[in-house]
Amino acid sequence: MPHDSEMMRRALRLAERGLYTTDPNPRVGCVLVRDGVIVGEGWHAVAGGPHAEIVALQQAGEQARGATAYVTLEPCCHHGKTPPCSEALIAAGVARVIAAMEDPNPLVAGQGLAQLRAAGIATASGLLAAQAEALNPGFVQRMRLGRPYIRCKLAMSLDGRTAMASGESQWITGPAAREDVHRLRARSSAIMSGIGTVLKDDPSLTVRLEGEVAVKPPLRIVLDPHLSTPEQARFLQQPGESLIVTACTEEAVQQRLRQAGAEVLCLPNGHDAVDLVALMRVLAERGINEILMETGAILSGALLHAGIIDELIVYMAPKLMGDKARGLFHTPGLDLLADAVALEIQDIRAVGDDWRITAKIKEVAA
Repeated sequence: MPHDSEMMRRALRLAERGLYTTDPNPRVGCVLVRDGVIVGEGWHAVAGGPHAEIVALQQAGEQARGATAYVTLEPCCHHGKTPPCSEALIAAGVARVIAAMEDPNPLVAGQGLAQLRAAGIATASGLLAAQAEALNPGFVQRMRLGRPYIRCKLAMSLDGRTAMASGESQWITGPAAREDVHRLRARSSAIMSGIGTVLKDDPSLTVRLEGEVAVKPPLRIVLDPHLSTPEQARFLQQPGESLIVTACTEEAVQQRLRQAGAEVLCLPNGHDAVDLVALMRVLAERGINEILMETGAILSGALLHAGIIDELIVYMAPKLMGDKARGLFHTPGLDLLADAVALEIQDIRAVGDDWRITAKIKEVAA
């Protein structure tokens, strides 16, 4: 029904307000409607705080009885840091619950809606499900596949170059694009880079947004197979946590970086490199939903061909850097057109003087 869609869109807009703050929980919004009037609404603001349904019920009070609840994710039915939302909805006497999508969390997975139906509440799911899932790609993928959602951020010239032959690369894009990148960082559970980028650029790997809501610093992850990270590296001096992932088993070398404030995780793959598949599994177990990769062409190429990248976000500047400049990915073995990586363009939009292209990975040739 048109009214149902309108209310669910409102719930989705509410859920977006938790874009930077709910991690590792999903972003969820809820609207309560009685006799065609909104009597309560809310969103999940921070992990450990009240869920969207609870905020909406508190606002509605007695007017929740007989109301319809529009919620962007199936109400939870298990005890975590907060009590089950399904029980709160039953106790409040709502008449109907419409969820945009079922919760992929195995602890819920349809059981929340089943509990509501058993209490005599009418339920439905699937309304604007694609939009609800797009709001929480990392949480959904972590629950379904046991790994985080990986975005690879790249900046290039119009002719597809990321750095001059000398290595000079700052700045290809303009201030608006760089600010947009910080919004991507802010919504991410972690920012991942490689030792090559650390040694070349000494990045902070932090979020810097003027006038925005306070953001918990994302976990900083550096892939450093041989533990070449200097103790004075800038990312080690920032607030929040840093994780260095290595293939080096030498305890003395690991201890040097632990004393500098980093956690060191050894995940060798048997070929003098980091086991990337094992790393994704470990990060999922830690509740990491979305990772923003900011790496050079070699590591980006390795992650692409390992099938780990889910989405590319490419900022394209109106510049030509010439055929001697460096490319986006180091991709040895791409000799034939049949070997090309297939992409599905999701969005193209202007960001200041630059263009941002968002693409999903469709297929990577074996």
